[in-house]
Formats: sequence, structure tokens, C-alpha cells
Amino acid sequence: MRPTRLEKPAPVRNGLKTMATLLPYLWEFKIRVILALSLLILAKLANVSVPLVLKEIVDALDQPRAALTLPVFLLISYGVLRLCSTLFGELRDAVFAKVTQRAIRRVANTVFTHLHSLSLRFHLERQTGGVSRDIERGTRGISFLLNFMLFNILPTLLEIGLVLAILINQYDPWFSVIILLTLLAYIALTLIVTEWRMIFRRTMNNMDSKANTQAIDSLLNYETVKYFSNEAWEAQRYDTHLQSWEKAAVRNQTSLATLNAGQSAIIAVGVTLLMLLAADKVIAGSMSLGDLVLINAFMLQLYMPLHFLGFVYREIKHSLADMERMFTLLDEHREIQDIPDARILDARNATIRFSHVNFGYESNRQILFDVSFDIPAGQNIAVVGHSGSGKSTLARLLFRFYDVQSGKILINDQDIRDVTQHSLRAAIGIVPQDTVLFNDTIYYNIAYGRPEATPEEVHAAAESAHIHDFIQSLPEQYETIVGERGLKLSGGEKQRVAIARTILKNPDILIFDEATSALDSKSEKRIQTELRRIALNRTTLTIAHRLSTIADADQILVMENGRIIERGNHSQLLAAHGVYTQMWELQQQEEINRHHHLAIPPSA
Repeated sequence: MRPTRLEKPAPVRNGLKTMATLLPYLWEFKIRVILALSLLILAKLANVSVPLVLKEIVDALDQPRAALTLPVFLLISYGVLRLCSTLFGELRDAVFAKVTQRAIRRVANTVFTHLHSLSLRFHLERQTGGVSRDIERGTRGISFLLNFMLFNILPTLLEIGLVLAILINQYDPWFSVIILLTLLAYIALTLIVTEWRMIFRRTMNNMDSKANTQAIDSLLNYETVKYFSNEAWEAQRYDTHLQSWEKAAVRNQTSLATLNAGQSAIIAVGVTLLMLLAADKVIAGSMSLGDLVLINAFMLQLYMPLHFLGFVYREIKHSLADMERMFTLLDEHREIQDIPDARILDARNATIRFSHVNFGYESNRQILFDVSFDIPAGQNIAVVGHSGSGKSTLARLLFRFYDVQSGKILINDQDIRDVTQHSLRAAIGIVPQDTVLFNDTIYYNIAYGRPEATPEEVHAAAESAHIHDFIQSLPEQYETIVGERGLKLSGGEKQRVAIARTILKNPDILIFDEATSALDSKSEKRIQTELRRIALNRTTLTIAHRLSTIADADQILVMENGRIIERGNHSQLLAAHGVYTQMWELQQQEEINRHHHLAIPPSA
């Protein structure tokens, strides 16, 4: 059995705290909330009045035939009250619909926005499938919570209060005592068993998120699964989570059956005791037949919402469990934040300075050691070095995906920690080594560099990146869908889209992070010429593996194990006969061998 990664359990959030987080979103429509609550009270008053009118009808009809008259007014009143109890309820739902849907929309958008504000560290560790399922269940939970809490628990409690008041006022106190004891026993059983059942619900949620995470991860890596013929292994991993989910779901269902049976038994005992007492009073002559019907109607009227109350309480607890995972995302700390009085970055004619920068992704593993260098305005500084030397970390720090542990990074003598992240990132354009595209059209992906750009500007950017002719050759042209993460395009085509996107953004500072690594030699030379053109008069940081691409850089920094070990232009570094010279000679030899290999015809 292959080892699987251990995961931290999701923190359990207090239900009251979850409710408190939700309240501000509701209060946006104060008048609608008050109107809905008023309609709720009117509906319940009409509902409680129905048995009272029914009693009068029965008593009016329970007369000797000679004195019998048709109680037309009472019968009409009975019908009107029945209609009102339903009509007010429907009006209440219609009035409150906007409150619920707006709250769902705003909470979902707040969580989404917050996720984008979190650091790169969080997003490298998160599991997309689980997070998306948490948001989906959480927003659905808001709808359940609002509808059940406001429109089932409150009215049921109001109705119980009204019924008890009528019974205490007009009948033997024992009627109220029996109803109250039945209610208390019912509520106690519901609370105790539901709390016990929440363990199974949380386990189901956890396993559901894990299964979804694994499924999405597996589908995103479809080709890798095929390369290694691991379909059965992926299905087994998925089924492992589903087995745990199934076990929790079965226990959840059987415990629900136990709870329902217990609730029904309590109600049955309560109704039986009430009817025995009422029948005894009728025989004794202290109560009329109408009173017996009234008591029975009240109990039946309470029975349905009371039986529903158990379901409602369970649903509210489930909704809180669903919402707590979503709101836990809001509790995630923003690692990178703007200072209170952060200024807008002035990046015109940008000069960049790394001053004694030390950095590590983890406290026990330092990546950069005392790195210092300048990029004068309009110049191109290239950074080379073996994999893991810290080259790409420089770009991440300049973008402020992370903050330096010590030292500072300045742009035009402004510490990047003192300016807004938005203005900093707006000033920088990057062509990354691994381009990931949105599952949308080619036009959308290029226009993402500047969404308000005109079609002519988008086409011009594509022409500059030498991808316009290729796009025009496609059946759908610019409306071609690129697929999940851009998988329908080749590596070189994706790279050209990334270059076009950056050209369209028109930034003051450029970062090329091995920007031509996915291209063949012929395409690389054409694109390299274009990159030089767009880098002209812009401050540029070029991270490169192939040294031939940066031979004309104003200065080249050679990195090894997080330190700058050599610096100078191409001819100076070759003359120094150091690490750069060794790298250059090795790559030149590889190039000669490759051409030699291509020149040899295949043996007959």
C-alpha cells in the first residue's frame, strides 16, 4: 500500500460565531426582514384561530334539531382563516427571497475574493476540489439556515406559546402540563440524539470533500494517470474515501431512524393522555364536544410543526456544519497585507534594487543568502544558474507573493512592502516558464492582460507574439476554446499566448522566467527578437537556462545555492573562466552534439 499524505482536520467552528458572521449580510434589507417577520406573526395568529372557530362550529351544530341553525358566518370565517394562514406564509417567502439570495451571493463573493487575497503559500497547499465543495455546500447551507430558522423554528415556538396561553386561560391546567412535558421530552431527545449524529455528518462532509479533491486532482492529471497506467490505483484511492463516506452515511441514516421512532413515541403518548383527559371532561359535563375537537385540533396542529421541528433542528445543525467549513476559509490569515497608509507605486523609469535579501519558504530551509544587485532603468539583467539555485524565487519576491525575511527590495527607492500590492503588480508583466491558461477562448486569455483592451489591440499583441497567423488558421480563430489549463494548445503556443498577454498589459517592468523554454530553436530565435523589442526601454529581469538567449543582457548574475557567485556581461564572465564559462562550454558542446546527431542519416 502506498503512503498517503496526512491532512490536518478542519477546525470546528462555533455555531453562534457562524450565525454572527452571517447577520450583517441579512441586515442590508432591514425593511424586508421586518415585513417578513410581521407576515410570519399574522400567519401564525390565523393558524391558531382556526381551531377556535372550529370549536364554535361544532358547538353550534351540537344542538337539538329544533334549535339547529347553519353557522354560515363561522364557516366562512373558518375558510378565510385557513386561506390567510397559507397566504401570509407565501407572501412572507416572496418578501424574504431577495434577502436570502443576496446574502448567499455576497457571502460566496466575499469568500471568493478572500481566497484571491491569500498568499501563494496557502494556494500551493490548498486542495481545489475540497475548497470548491466547501463553498458550494456552505452557500447552500445559508439558504437552509435562513429559511428554517426564521420560518420554522420561530413560528413553531410562537404557535406553541399561543396554544399554551389559550389552554391555561380556558381549560384545566393539566392540559398545559401534558403538552409542556411532551414538548420538553421531545426537544430533549431531539437535541441529545442530533448532537450525537453530528459526528457522522461532519465525517460525511470531510470524506465528501476529500473524495472530490482527489477526483478533481486525478482528472486534472489525466495524462499522467494514463502514462503510468494507474487508472485502477486512482479508482482505489477514490473508493477508499467513498467507503469512509458510505460508513458514516449509513450510521447517519440509521441514527435518523432511531430519532424519528423516539419522537413519534413521545408524541403518541402525549396525544393519548390529552384525549383521555378531554374525553373524561366531556363525559363529566365540564367540557363540550367542541372543546374536545379544539384540544385535538391544537395537538394535531402542534404535532406537524413539532415533528418538523426535529427535522428543522437537524437541518440547521447540518447547515451550520456545512457553513463552518466555508467561514473557516474567511478565518485564513492574509500573510501578505498592505500597510494601513500604503502608497501607490511610481514605476516610471523603474530602477530595481535587491538589498541584502535573505529568504526561505520554510524557517528551517533558507533559499536566498544576502542577495544584492541593481537593475538600472531600461536595462536587462539576466540571472542564470542550475535548477534550485533560487532564480525564480527572485521573481516571486519582486511580485511580493512572499515577503523577504531580511533585507529589502526597492523600486525607485520605494520599499515594495510600503506600496499597495495592486499598484506593484500592475507595474510588472511576467512571461512564466509554465503558462496556465483559463478554460476559455484564445481571445479571452490574451485580453486577460488588459480586459478593457479593444479587439484591434488584442490582435496587435498576438501579431507581436507571432501567434496571430496560427490563430487565424484555426476553424474558430480567436473564439477557439483552449481547454482546462490550456491543454488543447502545445507548449509553444501557450507560451506565445502568455507573451501576447504581457505585451497587451504594457507594464513598466518585465520578468521573463525562462520564457522561451517551451519553444524550438527556430521559434525561440523569432520570439527572442520580439522579446528584445518589447523589453526596449523597460526595466527587465530575465531568468534563463539557455545562456545563448541572454548573451546580450546588460549584466548577467550567476547564482548557486542561493548566492550570487559571479556577475558581469557575457564577455566579462567568459574572460573570468569561472562557473559561467563552464556552463557556456557545456551548452555549446550539447548544441554541437545535437546538430551532429541530426546530420547523421539513419542506418540502412
